Amino acid sequence: MPQLNPAPWFMILVFSWLMFLLIAPTKVMSHSFNNEPTPQATETTKTNPWNWPWH
Repeated sequence: MPQLNPAPWFMILVFSWLMFLLIAPTKVMSHSFNNEPTPQATETTKTNPWNWPWH
């Protein structure tokens, strides 16, 4: 049974993890957006306490 030989499958596992850990994060982190998001409103809203009778 050739599938029980760990030599080729272990190297496939190692190379796939190297791709996921080294190559993919650099490609994802180098992505830049066309329009950077800017905050629309910076003022905070005033909250009022509730005066509910709890008895």
